[in-house]
Amino acid sequence: MLALPGFSQGPQRLGMELEMSLVDDSGRPLLRNDDVLAAYRGERLDVELNRFNVEYNSVPVLLSGAPFSALGADMRAALTETSRAAATCGGHVVMSGILPTLDEADLQRDALTDRPRFRALSERIRQVRQAPFRVLVDGPETVDITCDDVTLEGANTSLQVHLQTTPADFARVFNAAQIATGPVLALCGNSPFLCGRLGWEETRVALFRQAVDDREPTGAWRPARVSFGHGWARSGAHELFAETVALHAPLLPVCGDDDPAADMAAGQLPQLTDLRLHHGTVWRWNRAIYDPGDGGSLRLEMRALPAGPTVADMIANAALLVGVTEAIAEETDWMVAALPFRYAEYNFIEAARRGLDATFLWPARRAPSPRPVAARDLLSRLIDAADVGLEAAGVAADERERQLNVLRGRLRSGQTGSVWQRNAVAAHEPRLGRQRALARMLQAYMELSYGGEPVHTWPPDAPS
Repeated sequence: MLALPGFSQGPQRLGMELEMSLVDDSGRPLLRNDDVLAAYRGERLDVELNRFNVEYNSVPVLLSGAPFSALGADMRAALTETSRAAATCGGHVVMSGILPTLDEADLQRDALTDRPRFRALSERIRQVRQAPFRVLVDGPETVDITCDDVTLEGANTSLQVHLQTTPADFARVFNAAQIATGPVLALCGNSPFLCGRLGWEETRVALFRQAVDDREPTGAWRPARVSFGHGWARSGAHELFAETVALHAPLLPVCGDDDPAADMAAGQLPQLTDLRLHHGTVWRWNRAIYDPGDGGSLRLEMRALPAGPTVADMIANAALLVGVTEAIAEETDWMVAALPFRYAEYNFIEAARRGLDATFLWPARRAPSPRPVAARDLLSRLIDAADVGLEAAGVAADERERQLNVLRGRLRSGQTGSVWQRNAVAAHEPRLGRQRALARMLQAYMELSYGGEPVHTWPPDAPS
């Protein structure tokens, strides 16, 4: 199929998925996503794993021109309508990588959204694992929580970026995204708290890996379903799908009625229902996606960015990740040789742990390679590289300037969403205690988030 003339060719397209949390007036999780979905006037909104989660799927746009502005307008309209629908249920929408007011009791089995696919996934992973799910995060404060279900994963909300690519270009674009993801994530952190404890700058990364781990405690030698991957792509997308099939037994005992071989023989694109279902239960931070709709396409799904704090921040984050990926894609031959894969994974974990205080190992054209470089220094260079990459992709000059200036301002200030959240809680905690400080911080966070100004312009949330 990948070799069919014309498959996934033509102008590049870009799309996004945004996961959001629902809260009540006190900032506690609101378990009414079905009611919010019923009240929503429009399409492309759906429920997510936990009953306080919803997800919006954007309208895909061409990468050339002003794609990020178009996606931003689409997402703002969706957010406005989702907020209206949530208000009819006595709720509000929060865009944060992890809802800071969650506690362990909010993430137990009764939080699971009542859908066949979620129930089946939950039951099967629990059956295979045969033990409770334990999440341990070694941040400034140790997070140690246990759950009887995969509902721990529902604490995560992210912005997932979909970039269409051709089969011939896929390997170099995928490898470029793997190199870019760590440093970019360092500038985008927005998930510092989990169940009242201070974890990593992007605690989602540690949480997600452990929250849907189907390996029994004695079987940790098996590859995890959530990972950064297992090596550079050498030939293309096929090897990534083949790897998923080889490493992981299917979780869901569902078989489609389609016959891919017959479809191919008849000159039609196959649905590949079974493969797509299985591939959707293996969560790489960057993964290949096959979509048979609209003539068929091959996409790179980039899953590492957190939700929030504002649409402006998320759109700028996406522009940086896409731009750096496009720029590095032209350099992957030498960069892959100069950066062993384990160092790309190290950079990703280092970014999640330390954000802008990270030190990365970055490839050099001459030995020794890689070499250590401070996150702030590297990001200054990568923002300029993103400008070059987006220009080559046909993104207009004013569009590039508008998005990248948000990132330059954030880098100068050093105030990511995680930094703002940490500082706001620290300001309130001596007077209010941790739980009330988190609630007070979230109230201010929501007001500023709805205001729409990027997080680097937010004033400190000092005690009133």
